[in-house]
Amino acid sequence: MSDQELPAGVATGVGSLPGLDIDEAVRTVFGELPDWPYLPELPARGLGADMIGRGAALLEGLPVQWWASGWQIADLPGRDARRAADFLERDLDALHAVADTTDGPVRLTAVGPWTLAANLWRRTGGAMIADHGASADIAGALTEGLRNLATAAQARLPKARLSIQLDEPALPAALAGRVHTESGLDFYRRVPPEVARDRLREVVDGVGVPVVVHCCAADVPLRLLAEAGVRAVSLDLTLLDLDDVPAVDAFGEYLDGAFSNSGGELIAGVVPATGAARPDLAERAAGRITGLWNRLGLDPERLPEQVSVSTTCGMAGASPAYARAAMEACREAARRLHG
Repeated sequence: MSDQELPAGVATGVGSLPGLDIDEAVRTVFGELPDWPYLPELPARGLGADMIGRGAALLEGLPVQWWASGWQIADLPGRDARRAADFLERDLDALHAVADTTDGPVRLTAVGPWTLAANLWRRTGGAMIADHGASADIAGALTEGLRNLATAAQARLPKARLSIQLDEPALPAALAGRVHTESGLDFYRRVPPEVARDRLREVVDGVGVPVVVHCCAADVPLRLLAEAGVRAVSLDLTLLDLDDVPAVDAFGEYLDGAFSNSGGELIAGVVPATGAARPDLAERAAGRITGLWNRLGLDPERLPEQVSVSTTCGMAGASPAYARAAMEACREAARRLHG
């Protein structure tokens, strides 16, 4: 695992954007979020650009195909899996075209092992998450695929400081036994926390660059992620119920370093991912962060050293105009964190 530092006190993004033009999307991200840009995802391009298809195409040695209404393990890669791999190749080429000389931080994005396991089907039926051995296969194959992705990106951006974001919206449901079976009438058994932690740790330790985990669901398992070696957590801060004392306390413990050797790093999702631009977007976003920080009684000087600002989730459903306005609001909110 790399000991490279991640940016803090800056504006960044989460993943998806509206539109079909990857070159324009990369130019927008690097122009609007220069302190911590990322490789955006454009799911509107269709099958293979969706989160699961894009992630499944990274599974080294585990071919996939689109079948009926979902992605499943296959004997050979299907046409849609090859399309997903082609999308990834084009995306990396767009990075090279826009930012080949950058010497700053750049974040790659991919779906995490547990969300893949909850949404990728076995050939015999049922999700991969039903079989702990299959989940282990996913973690191993994804680790190798992400290592290859980082190598390919580094070849195109030789001076960049890379990190990888794993999207894990299904992780809380997996831990709680809330992942639906194919029929939708039942649930798969819950994943033990130690198993979830160890599989994530395998990926984190194996990819060779710092790892961020993004989860826009409620009940983000902060302790588990810290123990898995995740360098920063990206979450929807607006979902945190400030009247939920145990949840707020756990959040404070994470930020104060109770689960690791140092204070936990946070990408705070506080700017709405969709909607209409308002003049108070940045003010409200910064206020949410500083209000929580003050309530926890944490040292205000540490705030810009641990927290960056983003939208609450990906912006695939936003208009291009709002996406730009949201990025601008993230920049202004991050500036306000510095006092």
